[in-house]
Amino acid sequence: MVCRDRMARRLQLVDHRFKYALDRRFAPLLIPFALHPSRDGVTITGGGHFHATFGFLKFATDLDNIDGAHITRDYRWWTAIGARRSFADDGLTYGTNSEAGVCIHFRERVPSLLGPKGHSALTVTVEDLEGLTAILTR
Repeated sequence: MVCRDRMARRLQLVDHRFKYALDRRFAPLLIPFALHPSRDGVTITGGGHFHATFGFLKFATDLDNIDGAHITRDYRWWTAIGARRSFADDGLTYGTNSEAGVCIHFRERVPSLLGPKGHSALTVTVEDLEGLTAILTR
């Protein structure tokens, strides 16, 4: 609780919203997820919560559960586009482009519709990579 309160004070109790960086060439592949670029993305709340939406998929945890974040780049499009579980580990991707994203690591696994046992990481392809990474690594 103390850590969450400290994080909330640093974020000045303001919500931070990060929209997805959509590569329109892949838009048809995102139709099954009901993704809405104007509505979906990542939100860091001033109350200490992390929320990511990808169409009908939702992902949420406390900021206290975030163990780190870093920028990753240059994905193969067939492994990056859409909502998908990793073949290599228990990670999850909410991908809208093959250029770059932020990989967020969690202390405790976070369950989702695609992985009820939980995910230790989530990659999101947002527009402001540096901004999201900076907030999550404070």
